[in-house]
Amino acid sequence: MDFVLRDIGELTTNERGIVADGALAVSDGTIMWVGTDDAIPPAFRSLPVVGVGGRAVLPGFVDAHTHCVFAGDRSGEFARRMRGERYEDILDAGGGIRSTVEETRSASQEELVASARARLNRMLRQGTTTVEIKSGYGLDTATELKMLEVIAKLGETHPIDVVPTFLGAHVVPVEYWDDRAGYIRLIIEEMLPACAPYARYCDVFCDEGAFTVAEAREVLEAGLRFGLKPRMHVEQLAATGGVELAAELGAVSADHLDHVTPASMAALRSAGTVAVLLPAVSLSMKTPQPPARMLLDAGVPVAIATDCNPGTSYMESMRLVIALAVLEMGLTSEEAVRAATRGGALAVEDRRKGVVVEGAAADLIVLDAPNAVHLAYRAGTNLIGSVIKDGKFVVDGLSLSR
Repeated sequence: MDFVLRDIGELTTNERGIVADGALAVSDGTIMWVGTDDAIPPAFRSLPVVGVGGRAVLPGFVDAHTHCVFAGDRSGEFARRMRGERYEDILDAGGGIRSTVEETRSASQEELVASARARLNRMLRQGTTTVEIKSGYGLDTATELKMLEVIAKLGETHPIDVVPTFLGAHVVPVEYWDDRAGYIRLIIEEMLPACAPYARYCDVFCDEGAFTVAEAREVLEAGLRFGLKPRMHVEQLAATGGVELAAELGAVSADHLDHVTPASMAALRSAGTVAVLLPAVSLSMKTPQPPARMLLDAGVPVAIATDCNPGTSYMESMRLVIALAVLEMGLTSEEAVRAATRGGALAVEDRRKGVVVEGAAADLIVLDAPNAVHLAYRAGTNLIGSVIKDGKFVVDGLSLSR
């Protein structure tokens, strides 16, 4: 529908700052005009009006790092970790990611679609309008392909825009523990040819206990040959030098970065690589937060994301991630909202998302609050009143006047 959204208390544009007493016009899923409520151009005055009663409006959240296609439940593992057990011991006993791989291999496509759709429904109700989803719980060709086919089906049928990423190099599966080189060959020679048509990016978990920098280079360079741009899980657990590889290869994003160094920050800035930070992981794992303030001050573009996964961050709410970024990582409310919207859009290379300007996608959130500061100020309350996706009200809990 075409309409004018007006009587906006504070409009977060990300490109033009915050507009008080704002209004905007939408046509055919695109924002056509943005300004103040008293300056609506004559060309738009005949459109239907939706008044938001002085509430805040901001771009839809772009969740740029998730693993939200999976099977199984790891709440028991969470309880054990909260009692003080080490993740390594849980993994050795057959838990951790090993249990998720087993469950996901056994699940049907239909089961994976149904469970992931339920997660996306909850994400949508909390303001997420675009989500990146990785494979990586198959670790064999058939299941990695199955996961990417599930991600494709979600993209075709769900209002949320879905960005697919191949993560065959998540960890080395049990059956290849004594043949790491064999698993790398499997990824390059079999998985990538089968999976590349279904993915936009190739990701590698390059860290202590996962893949080395040399192994990550092999996989990412192979991904580039198949047309998949690089992304990296890197330096969550230790400083390994993986960030320099991300910068060298022009990775679209480097994610986690808990142990990033000042020199690595400079490399990311020079490469234009987006730092995707995951505060809910640090909260769940009881580890220090990544140095968000240092990255921003160093001029590195920053995004924040949920890392929705069954083990270390079963988090579906970007609004809570914003609150963590403010309360735990030291960002201002404005910086955190930008990281959850424009930052996420840059991390999935969609420049029409995460901004409220002419020509941008009409993906918008109406808060049941006068400004976006309330997202961190009232972290325990879902203040997402209405969600507009491609110019359509897909969530409307405010009974807005029309």
